Amino acid sequence: MAKARTVPACGCPVAAFQKLISGKYKLRIVWDLKDGPRRYGEIRTGLLRGMPGSAEIAPRVLSRELKALTESGLIDRKDFGVVPPKVEYRLTRKGRTFVPVVAAIKDWGTRHLAEARAPEMVAAE
Repeated sequence: MAKARTVPACGCPVAAFQKLISGKYKLRIVWDLKDGPRRYGEIRTGLLRGMPGSAEIAPRVLSRELKALTESGLIDRKDFGVVPPKVEYRLTRKGRTFVPVVAAIKDWGTRHLAEARAPEMVAAE
């Protein structure tokens, strides 16, 4: 007899996944951490790269995203307990298994969003 797969409490794995990654910066934080541990300021700087204009990320928003990723088990927060405070964030084992998913999203966006953007840019000119 085949063993039943565990399905999240919401009943739908897609909905559970959507809830896990909902948030403006979560995917980009995971993508940035794929290269190794980062401190808060390094994560913030990485998120600002590639954003149009002089966009700013509210500290409260970034802290909320980091806390949610920590609670979901995708990243780990290491507090060194020194003054001034030193905290690092790194992917957990579970978080590292998520990197190929983000890479697939990035690849899809590279292929398909560039095509979709071209007509918009022509219309705007």
